[in-house]
Formats: sequence, structure tokens, C-alpha cells
Amino acid sequence: MKHILLSLCCLISLGLMAQKTDKADKKAGELFEQAIQSMRSYQYDNAIHFLHEALKVKPNYPDAYGQMGLTYVAKKQYKEAITAFKKLLEIDADGLRFIRMSYAKALAGNGQFADALKMVEEQIAVSKKASPEQAQFKKNMEYALSTQPVPFEPKNLGANINSADAEYFPSLTIDGKTLVYTRRVGGRNEDFFVSEKDSLQWQLSKDMGEPVNSAFNEGAQNISQDGEMLVFTGCDFPGGRGSCDIYYSVKTANGWQAPRNIGTAINSELWESQPCLSPDKQTLYFTRETPDAGADIFVSRRSPDGRWSLAERLGPNINTRGREMTPFLHADGQTLFFASTGHQGFGGLDIFYSRLQPDGTWGPAVNLGYPINTIDEDGSLTVAANGVTAYFSSDRAEGRGSLDIYSFELYEAARPQPTLYVRGYVYDVKTNQRLVAALELTDLATKLTVANIRSNENGDYLVPLPTGKDYALSVSRKGYLFYSENFSLKEVKEGQPFEKNVPLQPLEANAVVVLRNIFFASNEYTLQPASTTELDKLVALLKSNPTMEVELSGHTDNVGSDTDNQVLSENRAKAVVAYLVKQGIAAKRLKAKGYGESKPVDTNDTDAGRAQNRRTELKVISL
Repeated sequence: MKHILLSLCCLISLGLMAQKTDKADKKAGELFEQAIQSMRSYQYDNAIHFLHEALKVKPNYPDAYGQMGLTYVAKKQYKEAITAFKKLLEIDADGLRFIRMSYAKALAGNGQFADALKMVEEQIAVSKKASPEQAQFKKNMEYALSTQPVPFEPKNLGANINSADAEYFPSLTIDGKTLVYTRRVGGRNEDFFVSEKDSLQWQLSKDMGEPVNSAFNEGAQNISQDGEMLVFTGCDFPGGRGSCDIYYSVKTANGWQAPRNIGTAINSELWESQPCLSPDKQTLYFTRETPDAGADIFVSRRSPDGRWSLAERLGPNINTRGREMTPFLHADGQTLFFASTGHQGFGGLDIFYSRLQPDGTWGPAVNLGYPINTIDEDGSLTVAANGVTAYFSSDRAEGRGSLDIYSFELYEAARPQPTLYVRGYVYDVKTNQRLVAALELTDLATKLTVANIRSNENGDYLVPLPTGKDYALSVSRKGYLFYSENFSLKEVKEGQPFEKNVPLQPLEANAVVVLRNIFFASNEYTLQPASTTELDKLVALLKSNPTMEVELSGHTDNVGSDTDNQVLSENRAKAVVAYLVKQGIAAKRLKAKGYGESKPVDTNDTDAGRAQNRRTELKVISL
């Protein structure tokens, strides 16, 4: 895969053969010289044309075959390069000395790593000492031979997405229905285009238009999982701090807002580009070019007041002395894809992935393998929420333009966790008014917070969550009792979101809320560790309302005797009160009450109904 990286343009320097053309007739020599001139201005197709014309005049013209091989290497058409080099050797057995390393690159580009290694070793033997480039190439070939090819069958996204212009940097919303990408319009100005997917295919893409697109270059974008925030790179914008800065735009009911510079905590006088948001939009990963380490991946986190923290480099498992670029954090929030020249690979930029560790650090970088990675520049990979479908841009021969967007099925070992999402809205239970509120989701097994977000101005929220886990949801707003819920994503259908509209109870006397994330084992009254998160929120509520008095009540289903259920419910309520007292809440503000099975809220004829009846409640006695 070959990708354009915003504001990075790398022109290939060719070591042209210095053979004399005295033996060629004048016409062939003139055509050969025209090919050389075309090469110097990077007009590769013209060069190939002139070389073919020269070979018509002089069929066994070794210089023409040698230069044709070099030109095809520059075009990354390695099979054609190998054919030309083989023809050269048929004509001139000594011709290899001029093109051995280019021939080795063509072989490696065609996946013939053993042959490429043999050829570079021959070149090192001839040279007596390996150059740094030769030594690195040899190391890359040895690595390639130590690996096995991975499945890879890319498919062009078609004419509704791709055009004669270059298309690259694809990004998706979590529902897989919106694709945003960069197009270099007319080969010059970079703008964003967007396509919506129906049940069958991607629809004809449209220019995103103003105010996001402008007369300046916008590129290397990432759309948030909920589709409501776009972060991107703007180069040479008025008021920018460096040559390229990171900007953002927020989608409202009236459309996209005018882009704004994301600020000095992230942007500097250096080059910042290729931003990527975490699923909850609270963390930003991006690339920065620095004088001391080339390009590295940095991270910044957003505080509750909306400010971004001063950006910091990711650790040594990600960043190296080479270049690290194109970070993409999957919707699972735990799998980071990025490109690097510093980790061992096949040559140039390779794509790697890293998994988030329990201690919050990133694990070892894993090369995605050949032929996803090649000897050329590979990067800018996006993976859909299902963890299977990957998107990238490439200048493959069958494409419609210089770069097209493709998709492929990512092999199993490299897949992120399949990720669905929880969505809904928050509202006042009395007035039905939509509310802006804080939502926190916690992994019940690890007790780690996996998302901290706020519902939007219409009360809507969307949170991506990896499947296969149990979660606790807590929703809070000043002046209201917090709301709690728990749910499982262990057995869900792919693409089917968990929907939950959240009613908030105003904070007033006699207000009641069910504490759904307080857990006890069956017939036990010892608090389970997973209850801690909810209990600590209750502590915070009571401390922020120091005169509030409450009743904590326990409730059971009808399984067992009335007496046993009454005792069990009382003991569970007392266990909650004891925890609160231990955390500094005055006992006189707390009342423990057991109701046994006397106040069911659902049927006791089903498992689901009985689960609803087994609960702990908080009732406000007074404020």
C-alpha cells in the first residue's frame, strides 16, 4: 500500500545508469535521452514510452532495458521491473553490477524476499562493506523471511467514492453508515467528502462544503464515533501556530460549525497532523514532527471543563528514533494502529498495532504483516467497529486515480474487539425536558472507567463499548439524583446497539432512585467489590448535600420465606449504611430499612422480573 501523508512529499532519487550509448544508433540514443529527461522531471509514463520507442529502433539496447527497470521500480510496478532487468541480463551478463540493488528492491516488492536477500548479500560482497541502506535492506529481508504472509484481499470501494483525483484518509462513524475522507481536488486543494451507506453500498459522495471546506488545505481528518465532531489538519491557515495545526468542528442541529484551532496545548510552532479521537472524544492522538525525534505520536486528554492537557509523547512501545505516524484508535478504545519506520518491518513505513494494557500503557508493537505491509510506505489504516472490515488508500494499478480507497477483511489475530454502542437521551422524569448530563460507564469486572461523556444540548448521547463485557452506567446532573443501570454486552447481535433513555429524578424530598449497581451474592448481604463505584458516587452525593437525610432500603423477590427475605433485605440495607458511615457520612443522616418482598416493581413469575425486584433504593427524607 502506498499512501499520501498530509504535507509530506517524498520524491524518489534514482541512481541512473552511467553506461555509454555510443553503440546505439542516433535515433535510439535520442529517445533514450528523452526518457532520461522525463525521469528527471518524474514523468515516468513518458519515460516508459520513450524507452519502448528506443527498443523498437534497437531491440537489444541494454541501457533501455536497464533504465526501464529503474523506471518501473520508481512506479512501484515491480513485476514489470523484474521483466526488464531479466531482459537486460540476457543481453548483457555484466549488466547486473549497475542495477543490483534496484533489482533487489523489485524482487522484494514482488514478495520474492529470498531472492532479494541473496542479491543484496552479493552486492555487499562486491562492495566489501555494506552501506547503511544495504544493511537495513538486508535486515528487512531477513525479517520478511522470518514471517508468514497474512490474508489480504483488498476491494476498491468503487466510483461512488473514488475518482480520477486522489482519495485517502478514510474514517467512519461507529454505525458504519458515514464515511468521511480527503480528496485532492484537481490534484491541488484538499477537501473533505462524505458518503452515506445504505443496506447495499456506499452512495455517491458529496463535498462536505463550507464552513469546514475552504480555499485552504484541509486533510488527515477523523470523524468521531458518534459523527458529531470532526478533527483534522489545516495547513497555512490564518492564525495558525505552525505550518500545519489541528482544528476541530462540531455538528449541531444547524450543521457543522466553523472550524476552530484546538489550542496551544496541542498545536505548536512545529508540524501537527493526523489527529484521532478516542471513542468518548475525551482523548486525542496525533502526529508531531520534532527536531529531536522526527515524527512521534502524542496524546492529550480533555478535562471536565473542556480544556485539553499539554500533549505528551506516547511511550517507547509506540515511539522510536524513526518516524511514527497516522495513529488510529479503534472504537474498542484498546487497539491502536499506527505507522512506523522505527519498529522492525519490511521497509519504509509499516503498519503496526498495540493493545492497551491493564496499567494504562500500550503494549508491544505488532507488525500487521505482508502483504498488508510492503517494502513501500504503508499507513493510514482505519478499522470499522465490527473489528473485521479495514479501510485504506492505495495507488494500485487497477485504481481509478492516483490513490483510491479500498476495504479488506482484517485477519483474526489483528482484530480489535467488536464494538457496539449505547445510545439514548437524558430527560427530567417530571417534565420530560431533555437534559445535558454527565455519563460514566464502568467495566464491572475491572472497575475501570471506560467512558466519561456528556449528553449534547438535546440530551442525546452515544457511547462505543466493546462487546463481551458487563457494564455499569451512571448519569448525573446538579440538582438531580444520579441514575444507575447495568447491562451486559456478552450476548448481542452484531450492529445492534443497546438503547437506553435515562430519566433523572429532581433532588427533592420523597424522591426515590434505584441503586442498580450495588451487588450482593445470592442470599448474602456482603457487598461485592463491583458495588464500590456506585457507593462512592452515593458518598459524593451526600457530601455535596451535607444536610440531606436519606433512607436506604433493601428489597427481595418472593423466593424463600417471608421472614428470611425480610431479614436479608434489612441486612443488605445495613451493609450499605455501614459503608457510607465508614466513608465519613454521619450515621444520623442515614436510615436502613428492609422491605423484604412486600414492594415488588415487577412480576415474580420470570427471572427478569425477579431480578428487578431484587434491588437497593435511595429515598430522600429531607434536604
